[in-house]
Amino acid sequence: MLALDKIDIQLLEALQHDGRATNPALGERVHLSASQVSRRIQRLEEAGLIDRYVTLLRPARLGLTVTAFTRVSLERHGDGRSDAFDRAVQLMPEVLECYSVTGPYDYQLRIVAADLEAFAQFMMHRLMRLPGVRSVESSVVLQEIKRTTELPLGARRS
Repeated sequence: MLALDKIDIQLLEALQHDGRATNPALGERVHLSASQVSRRIQRLEEAGLIDRYVTLLRPARLGLTVTAFTRVSLERHGDGRSDAFDRAVQLMPEVLECYSVTGPYDYQLRIVAADLEAFAQFMMHRLMRLPGVRSVESSVVLQEIKRTTELPLGARRS
C-alpha cells in the first residue's frame, strides 16, 4: 500500500469533492504548485488509489424516479450459478451496484427505474427470471436522506 502523507489525503479529499478542480486550484487548497499537484496526482493514479473520474447525475431529474435496494438469494452455490448471475447483472444498466454479501441473502443490488411500473417489469421479466434465482426482496426508497461518493479518508487506519 502506498504511504500517504497529509497533502495526499487533502488532494484526495479535494478530488472526491470536485473531480474537475484544476491543478492550480488544488495547489491553492493544499499549498503546492500546480506541477507538484500534477506529480502527486499521477503517483496516486499509478498506485491505483484513483480508479477513474466520473460525472455524477441526478437520477430523478433524468426521469429515473424509483430507486430500490434489492436482496437476492440463489438456489445453489458452486455450480457456476453465481458466476452466471454475476455476468448477467453486469449487463443490466438498471443495476447501479451489486455486492455479494453475508447474511440470509447472497446479493445486495441498487436499482434505478423510471417509475414503479418499469421497476416491476424489470424485476418480473428480467431479474427474477435469471437462472438460479431463488428469492428476491426489495425496498423502494421513499426519500433520499444522504447520497455521497466521498470516502471518509480521515477514518482510515494509517
